[in-house]
Parts: sequence; structure tokens; C-alpha cells
Amino acid sequence: MTEILSALDEAQALEDLHRNGCTDGLPVVIPTAERVSRMVLASGQDSDMVLGTMGPGHGIATIENVAIAAVMAGCLPDYMPVVLAAVKAVIDPVFDLTEMQATTHCTAPLVIVNGPARHTCGPIASGTGALGPGHRANASIGRALRLTMINIGKAQPGSSDMALLGHPGKFTYCLAEDEENSPFTPLHVGRGFDPDDSVVTVLGAEAPHSVIFSGDGNDPESYKALLELLAMGLANPPSNNGTLTGGHATVVLNPEHSAILHSAGLTREDIAQALYERCFVEGDVVKRLFGQFAGPDPQRRMAFRSPDQILILQAGGSGLYSMVMPSWCVGAHANAAVSVKVEADIFCEIPGLAS
Repeated sequence: MTEILSALDEAQALEDLHRNGCTDGLPVVIPTAERVSRMVLASGQDSDMVLGTMGPGHGIATIENVAIAAVMAGCLPDYMPVVLAAVKAVIDPVFDLTEMQATTHCTAPLVIVNGPARHTCGPIASGTGALGPGHRANASIGRALRLTMINIGKAQPGSSDMALLGHPGKFTYCLAEDEENSPFTPLHVGRGFDPDDSVVTVLGAEAPHSVIFSGDGNDPESYKALLELLAMGLANPPSNNGTLTGGHATVVLNPEHSAILHSAGLTREDIAQALYERCFVEGDVVKRLFGQFAGPDPQRRMAFRSPDQILILQAGGSGLYSMVMPSWCVGAHANAAVSVKVEADIFCEIPGLAS
């Protein structure tokens, strides 16, 4: 059962939450009983329904506990189905949450939203600045997931969250795919879902690495340079993908770069295959730069086990820059990507609170 705290007023309650390590360091909305009850009602499920446990503290994630985090993060009730799907994704054993929370690496859960929930549970931004400030749904959904990891999973910096430095995505890391403007099939369709399904995909990710490329309309082969640059960003030797190998990673193509690759006749699957083939580190580089990981006979290292480990989506504004997010690559399942269908059909809209 959730512990009930009391305070003289909301100002004191906020200070108590900070002092007790219940926040991410930023001010939160006070999770009063009334606010939490409304968020639970918005889920359409019983407050004591158990979703699973969250490491490393192995706290029990109930609908009510997740609703508390959603309130604190500033979510609207509309967002609750997406928050719940994200929580279900990270508590899937394949995600390696306990190991991820305890690692010294900077990895953070990147939340990618596909399907109608981008609009019905948002709007969740997918265009210019989608990973930046100014988008309430993106900011609060990603933050709600982090607050569950803090308060249910009991990850505290320096004791159970051992990231040496972290990165800003550990506050919030959420965007939608720009399906309407993408020339490719949506990410969730490539992962086996129907186009009309709403799906949340979560995977561990470093902060975005910028990839600059300017296409040459007079050179039909220039797309190959874009592929090479994206591969260099994904499998750069200092990253875990280049050194330890075997984990998932993310490519976020801007509309211009998507158009260049589409015009070259490539599908999403073709791009993943082409990147997979280009994502390697030569044996002599392994031996010279990180001999402690080289082994007795260093050979060329492929960054990924298969093209399926490279997740590709379109988002952001059009121009020179796409982004890649290398990953952690460790844990029993290499901190794999997990996709969960959003159960929006049981969502209960609350009059006066929906966006």
C-alpha cells in the first residue's frame, strides 16, 4: 500500500519530497490524493493492479504508484496510457532495468511513440525540436518514467544509480515518430505491429550524437556518404557499441536525410542492413586504442549482431542534422529494445482535465 505523507502546505510538501530523494532534482507537482485518484481513473484500471517490479530496489509498480509519478511529472490524464506502456516496457526482463539502473554508463531510457497515441495521448511532438524544451507531453511522459525508476525502482545517484556522469536524457527522453511525413513504414510496423496500433518502444540510449550531411543532387551516389557517416556515429570506437558491441542503437533521420535515402530506393530494412555492414571497428584499432578489451587475437568487430538491433525512425526538422544514439550493450539481454502496445481503449477521459 502506498505510504501517505502529510505537510502543512504544498510548499512544505515539495521541500519534503526533495529532502526524501523522491524527485529528479526539479520541482514537481504535489501528488495529492485527489490528483492521484484522477490519474488512476484516467488509466481505466484498478489502483492496486500490479504491473511488475522495478530494479534495483525491486519495488512493486502498481497503477497507483505509476499515477503518483505521472502527477509529479506534470502529466495530463491523456498521457497515462503512454506512461503505463513505457513502464511495462522497462520492467520486461529483456530490458535489463536493474543492470541499467546500476551501471556506471550514462545510458537512459529513450521512449519512442508510434501510432494514434501520438495524437490521442498527446500531442507528442515528432517535428522540430522534438527532444528539446517546449513540448509538454514529451517532457512529462519521459519524466514520469524516470520518477518511477527513482521512487519505485529506488535508483539514487551514487548509491544505486551509479552513472559516472549521466546525461540530460536521464531527466526525460521521449519523442514520437513523424509518421505522416516519413517515406518509410513506421518503426512499430517494422517491429511486428499493425499500422493502427499505438506502440511505445523503449531502449537504453546515450545522448544524441549529431550527424551532419549535405546531399548532392548531382551525385546519385552521395547517399552512400550519408550511410557511412551515420555508421561512424553509431560505431565510433570510444562508444560501447564500438568497443563492447552487441547492443541496440537508434538512428533518428531528419526529413531531408530520409528523402535522400528513399530517393536512392532504400527501404527502412535496406538502411538497417547497409548500416549494419558499415558498423565495425578494425582489429588494429581495437588493439591500439583499447587493448584491455582486445583479447589475444583482435579481429574486426561488428558493432551489432544483426540489422534488427538498429532502430530507425524519422523525426525532427528538415536540414543538415540527423541524430544517432549509441547504447550500453551490457546486461543479460544487452539492454534490448522493448515494444509495448498502448492500451488506450480502456483509458477513461476525465471531464475538464483532458487536453
